[in-house]
Amino acid sequence: MLSKMLRSGVALLAVTLLLFAACNSSDDKSATKRFVFLINVPNPYWDACKAGLVAGEKEFDLAGSGLSVSMESNDGTASGQIDKLKQFGTQTDIVGVALTVTEPDNQAIIEQLKKLQSQGIKVITVDNDVNRTKYRDARPYYIGTNNFEAGKLLGTVTKTLLNERKVEKGAYVQFAGLTDSDNARNRMDGVKAGLGSDFTERDRMADDTDLGRANDNVSNALTNHDDLVALVGIWAYNGPAISTIAKQRDARKNLTLVTFDADKNSILAMAGGNLDAMCVQNPYEMGRLSVRLLKAMHTKDQATIDELFPNFGKDPDGDLYTTPLKLVYPDEGSPLKAVAEKAAAEPAGPYKGLEFMPLSTLKDWLKKYGLPSS
Repeated sequence: MLSKMLRSGVALLAVTLLLFAACNSSDDKSATKRFVFLINVPNPYWDACKAGLVAGEKEFDLAGSGLSVSMESNDGTASGQIDKLKQFGTQTDIVGVALTVTEPDNQAIIEQLKKLQSQGIKVITVDNDVNRTKYRDARPYYIGTNNFEAGKLLGTVTKTLLNERKVEKGAYVQFAGLTDSDNARNRMDGVKAGLGSDFTERDRMADDTDLGRANDNVSNALTNHDDLVALVGIWAYNGPAISTIAKQRDARKNLTLVTFDADKNSILAMAGGNLDAMCVQNPYEMGRLSVRLLKAMHTKDQATIDELFPNFGKDPDGDLYTTPLKLVYPDEGSPLKAVAEKAAAEPAGPYKGLEFMPLSTLKDWLKKYGLPSS
């Protein structure tokens, strides 16, 4: 009798374990997996990207494949980014990571990117890439601006604006969060190339994403260099910093002020006559395309990957997807209106690939997508 009861108990336990295992297996298969988009610090610039993620999630039907996407923020430091990447590697629901790289030469970041991929997690870089000379194999693809060419275009526009003011030579300072990040370094190199040898770069000033320090940097530059004819903002919040401090120091009339991105306060500054040009990237499209690419990589949709990167393996830069740029100028009184008309007539000219638009047109575009900035 005892033996019979034991056999029944063992059988019942075995059935229970099988049901438990089956249940867990079912849960693993049905649980939603997700992509994470990792930014460095919160900024309105990334609001547009987040809107692109949301649009991409719907357009490419992530839910239909048991997927979702979310945005997470780092604290602006390389160590913070490394900790985040380590954390992602322990979270079994994460199947894809898009990130803007804090330091392109940081060996620990490179190792974490490779480790995630060895775990089967798909990895791409967006907006800020790794050092492509040394660490290109740390990620298969990059989506974002061609930062050197973008900087060169902004530098060329700045020179045009200066020449319109009859300024043929002088000095300038560039401002960025991290001057050694991939996007900042390439943009500043590009601006320098666009301005040419008639204009002297006095400094490249980093603020470590501290907005107070960003303002202080502009003030110190104006104090330390009395031959400045232009200030150049490289990251989104540098535009408001240069326009605000130049106005406070009553230096606006002697300076050409240009910046990357269309921070909401840069838009206000241009409307008030305190900013001359904005080179506006397309973070919305970066977010949308990140979703499309990560889904294609996760589901092994090679046709979509080939569509996005038709020259992959054929061209040294075939792993790059370049998002378009807008050059925004004030509605009234800007010499860039004539440049825009000339660029439209010469699509293969020096402004190739750059879409010129007055501020009011940018505002309409932002309104269409419910964005405060881009």
